[in-house]
Amino acid sequence: MKLTNVAVTTIFVIAVTISLAAQDGADLYKKKCSGCHGASGEGKPAMKAPALKGTQLDASQIAEHTAKGNPQSKAPHNKPFTGIDEQQAKAIAEFVKTLK
Repeated sequence: MKLTNVAVTTIFVIAVTISLAAQDGADLYKKKCSGCHGASGEGKPAMKAPALKGTQLDASQIAEHTAKGNPQSKAPHNKPFTGIDEQQAKAIAEFVKTLK
């Protein structure tokens, strides 16, 4: 019986953690990314900001690009994105991958 309680508690904690990370990613995306890439990741052609919805990049590539930048990219992604740490970049990347 104790093992069942431990298993249920563990599953609950993991589910809550995943849910909070997803919410955190959505909130961070809204605050840091949607101004250029759109609320639904549709992009903004007038700003030459690409769509993120349906991107072929995987979450780790998105997180690295956000956290560390890429010298070949246009600003602001040519440098590490200010105000976002690696954990937050991962949360944003996971959220971006949910955009359909």
